[in-house]
Amino acid sequence: MNEVLQNWLWEQADRRPDAAALVMHDRRITYLELEQCTNRLARLLKAVGCERADRICFAIPKSPAAIIAILGILKADCVHVPIDTASPAARVAKILASSEPRCILAVGSAVDVLDQLFSEERFRHAIPVGWMESSWPAAHNFRPVFSLDDLENESPEPLAYKNSEQDAAHILFTSGSTGDPKGVVITHANVIHFVEWATGYFGINASDRLSCHPPLYFDLAYFDIFAALAAGAELHLVPPELNVLPNKLADFIRYSELTQWFSVPSVLKYMAKFDVVRIKDFPTLKRVLWCGEVFPTPTLIYWMKRLPSVSFTNLYGPTETTIASSYYTLPGCPADEQAPIPIGSACQGEELMILDEKLQPVPAGEVGDLYIGGVGLSPGYWRDSQKTAGAFIPSSNGNHIYKTGDLARLGKDGLVYFVGRADSQIKSRGYRIELGEIEAALNILTGLKECAVVAIPSDGFEENLICCAYVPTNGDRNLNASLHRMLSQLLPGYMLPARWLALDRLPTNANGKIDRRKLGEVFEMRNQHANISSHKVR
Repeated sequence: MNEVLQNWLWEQADRRPDAAALVMHDRRITYLELEQCTNRLARLLKAVGCERADRICFAIPKSPAAIIAILGILKADCVHVPIDTASPAARVAKILASSEPRCILAVGSAVDVLDQLFSEERFRHAIPVGWMESSWPAAHNFRPVFSLDDLENESPEPLAYKNSEQDAAHILFTSGSTGDPKGVVITHANVIHFVEWATGYFGINASDRLSCHPPLYFDLAYFDIFAALAAGAELHLVPPELNVLPNKLADFIRYSELTQWFSVPSVLKYMAKFDVVRIKDFPTLKRVLWCGEVFPTPTLIYWMKRLPSVSFTNLYGPTETTIASSYYTLPGCPADEQAPIPIGSACQGEELMILDEKLQPVPAGEVGDLYIGGVGLSPGYWRDSQKTAGAFIPSSNGNHIYKTGDLARLGKDGLVYFVGRADSQIKSRGYRIELGEIEAALNILTGLKECAVVAIPSDGFEENLICCAYVPTNGDRNLNASLHRMLSQLLPGYMLPARWLALDRLPTNANGKIDRRKLGEVFEMRNQHANISSHKVR
């Protein structure tokens, strides 16, 4: 097994220096160029004091600069922590306070949020900023310690690394039920195990052209990046602005001559909704993979009928078990639109277990809690032993297993089927969201006596609609717009409720707790009425 992730780049640069490694818009970067540029960045990071196991945040949208940042950080023996530059400063501040980065790498789109953050004394003098652009930022509260131009002063020769496969490669901060993002630690070995299995199973090689659709703070992107490096393939970064243009996404697959597409199902649903896929479209495409949420069977049938020569694979796995832990490649196009698609069988080195409350296996066909064990298991949550102990529990064989919070059953065919969530966590647009974090943020706001956040199924791009019911303190039932505006200062856009409802009091159940099921029914009914009215207007 490869020992550390960055070794793949060195091997490809030595073997195929002039082959394209990264492609975005009209820019193509060869493996040798990528190797030398990331070596220079690693040396520069060392020069500003970065040491083994230091965390380095990067506030860079998906771009060649972001990939260079990831690899340069790894080559400096450090841990990369991606930051969503569209997130409000309050949320980013929590990530910085938790990860305590030695340095931040950033570009122009991060100026505003960094300027807000560095107005605080605790950040301004504690965290140097490296600028991954040539022009200096028009910032008031920080001045970078280096810019992209300074890379040219560093040697392009590789550094000897000190990291091992058990060292952390990255920390991904996900939604937390307490209101604070929680950092999932992923090691070099975690990623390497999955990538080596996946490149072998899918037959990915140097002739492949892989998509990179997810944002880089989403763990699915690390399969795209490192599978390309491991195989010597071309990585085609999908411009984020295409996400709202399904016809342009289809064009991107065509003109990039992609051989593999990997995304959350909501993207595939969106493209199907606008019928942008032609019969026998995308002649170079070999594989369509999805992960992150349920892919409705009717939409899958739409894709499979149009692309009869393409293989379709469902991957499943939470962030805590590294990219994916199970897989199912369909043997043929489903005949029944009502037939569920299994999450399948465990990937090599992984184990899926469906257990009861006593951690005993449930009989085939019965629903139980889904646990995962094996080589993809994260060491735990960053600096949170309590959360780690609650989610990663000892099993009978002495190893740890992760409680996913998902419900599942074992089918008669021996395959595992996802049934639903056992808690308040949902998926929307492929993002994993704790409804409790949204409630925690709402409770900070003035003007609310109480509130509850629920999710209802959506036929649209979101997969789930986030809905908020609230009781205003002063009886003002017209707070929807102001609440949305205030909440946007605390949470990223994908976590903001799409539906709001002011009530005199929230419904309760027999135990006196908020009746979230009842609220869900109310929002579903209102959503149905809204859809009917919309159709009438048309």
